[in-house]
Amino acid sequence: MLIDGLREISRAIRSSIHLVEGFFCPQKADSGQLQQVLELWAATGTPLWQVSPAVMEKLAYGQRQEGLVAVAEIPSRRLEDLVLPDRPVVAVLEGVEKPGNIGAVLRSADAAGISAVLLADCPVDLWNPNTIRASLGCVFTMPIAIGTSQQVLGWLRRQEIRMYAARVEGTILYTEAELRPPSAIVLGSEAQGLSAVWTGPDIQAIRLPMCGQADSLNISVAAAVLFYESLRQRGLG
Repeated sequence: MLIDGLREISRAIRSSIHLVEGFFCPQKADSGQLQQVLELWAATGTPLWQVSPAVMEKLAYGQRQEGLVAVAEIPSRRLEDLVLPDRPVVAVLEGVEKPGNIGAVLRSADAAGISAVLLADCPVDLWNPNTIRASLGCVFTMPIAIGTSQQVLGWLRRQEIRMYAARVEGTILYTEAELRPPSAIVLGSEAQGLSAVWTGPDIQAIRLPMCGQADSLNISVAAAVLFYESLRQRGLG
């Protein structure tokens, strides 16, 4: 995968992502910030090549150029490898089709102290550059696992985690739901919502009030509201 941006690369290094090689251009970056990341890089022993501004423009993703691009191995993110703390609060994203939305949710999850994010039936590449950029590198630091919806549901049941599915037709207002740990906040894509997998006697449907014409929020906005309600209920907000 390609990692672009000084903050994103520094978080990848600190999270022990295995780097393959890198390219840097001093003319394209703030020298002080670049030097700090280069010191982190040097400790990894990974090859680093200096390139011209013209070459960096070809390598960098999008319009933002910060003078350093990394190539890294894609790490495993399996459910069976996920280790949770005692009494966790986890987020589940089912079928989310936009990498930028996944990245934004990861950023909010990091800020609100969510224990892990589980991707269920995810149709996009978690390591898409848009995900990495929108998450500000939290895609590397946040515990994440990937599986099918059935696999994620079964895993949550084995962990004895209460599940709350965000639905437009939910009967329970989100502020009335018990979002203290251990609990899972389950969100679906904006286009399709949650599948029928997330129905059952052990899954409560919760809703956010919608007072206008729109019947849904952007998933990253809805996630942030629910995550911070959980934070408030945990007495940490």
